[in-house]
Amino acid sequence: MPSKTPARPPIQVSETDADRLFLLIDRAPADGSRLREELERARVRPDHLVPATVVAMNSTIDFLDEAHGETRTVQLVYPGQADIAANKVSVLSPVGAGLLGLKAGQSISWPDRDGRLRALRVLKVSRG
Repeated sequence: MPSKTPARPPIQVSETDADRLFLLIDRAPADGSRLREELERARVRPDHLVPATVVAMNSTIDFLDEAHGETRTVQLVYPGQADIAANKVSVLSPVGAGLLGLKAGQSISWPDRDGRLRALRVLKVSRG
């Protein structure tokens, strides 16, 4: 029987981000199930081999939320730094976990907090 969930695009994550994020998930396993799934399917690469166009921790991302037709700019941060008013999104949030590892031009169908699939398309990635 065919799956109802569209295939997820290939993603890549730096070794440093992967190591830190697995530690984070180990401390808060209930909050990190979606992030764990993404990390386990990611291609983990040496830091210097991950292009600047790939969403990494502390990246600033312009993305299109196709469900609402709006473009948003957010920074991907660790949970303690999250501040929605300052557009800082936790990597443990649905949007944060969905964006990690994507590169500019890629999109993903990703569940929101209510479980509905939303298409997120990365338009631009900037790093520090």
